[in-house]
Amino acid sequence: MIQIKNLSKVFKTPNGSFTALKDINLHIPKGSVYGIIGLSGAGKSTLIRCINMLERPTKGEVILNGQNMTLLTGKELRQARQNIGMIFQHFNLLESRTVADNIAFPLEIAQWPKKKIAARVQELLPLVGLEQKADAYPAQLSGGQKQRVGIARALATNPAVLLCDEATSALDPQTTVSILELLKEINEKFNLTIVIITHEMKVIKEICTDVAVIDQAQIVEKGSLESVFLSPKSNIAKEFVASVFPNKLPPQLLRELAQHPGSQIVNVNFLGSAASEPIISGLIRECGITVNILYGSIDRLRSTLFGVLTLELQGSPENLAEAHRYLAQKNLAVEVIHNGY
Repeated sequence: MIQIKNLSKVFKTPNGSFTALKDINLHIPKGSVYGIIGLSGAGKSTLIRCINMLERPTKGEVILNGQNMTLLTGKELRQARQNIGMIFQHFNLLESRTVADNIAFPLEIAQWPKKKIAARVQELLPLVGLEQKADAYPAQLSGGQKQRVGIARALATNPAVLLCDEATSALDPQTTVSILELLKEINEKFNLTIVIITHEMKVIKEICTDVAVIDQAQIVEKGSLESVFLSPKSNIAKEFVASVFPNKLPPQLLRELAQHPGSQIVNVNFLGSAASEPIISGLIRECGITVNILYGSIDRLRSTLFGVLTLELQGSPENLAEAHRYLAQKNLAVEVIHNGY
């Protein structure tokens, strides 16, 4: 669906060159909800703006449905952009236009007939839950309602791709959940490819099927949502996962536990049905070890159960080795934090 190949973006400033993106390579499958997460200044917003050529890459290619966006200019680029919708953090609504007229705006630019515009607006209003707000102005709307207008406007031209640049960052937690549910519903109903830029891992876990982590202008990790949460490789990805599933023990407790002879401290991550299995009792029964639960949490990744346990395992080296084999047989991701042997 979207292929980004060897993409770099360098800005020229009075103080010299600044590299915003460096050698980015991504494949975004059709129908996926692809999250790109990074800290402020990492380059994520520049990346999403390169997809629709609001920013021209310094080098590299963006291929959308087989069309090389980087080669397009003028009328061809304007036509290609009709296949890409975009929503923004601060909504970017026209304050002098009603909800219906804001939704109609991109259709007017595309020179749709008036009757066709009116029909399309009437299709979109109930889709985003605003059928009672057609004649309201942005100043009369809540933040969540404004973003729903932004979503409807972005969908007006029936795009194949929806770009979301920090779309929930200006919203309260409850409204964020409702907007993410709406985006998930749209993705599933229309098989719409959605690219989400965010700095919040809780947004990623609620809606995304895949995720890429960007740090200092480079993609440092990418994969399915489950693989990144189960076994994050980069330090920044580990920090993002820990922001949703905190598993760092207090330093004082770690020092105290380190004094226990013949013990290990491990993090165990669970996915799907494994999150509801009696792992602890199995470890004790099958491996002959003592298990001390230090931390535990269970939540959902999109629609799949995901759990985290931090355990102290006590026993002989042979019994601890057997415990690791037992966990591996259960297809659980295990990280050793401390080894007392």
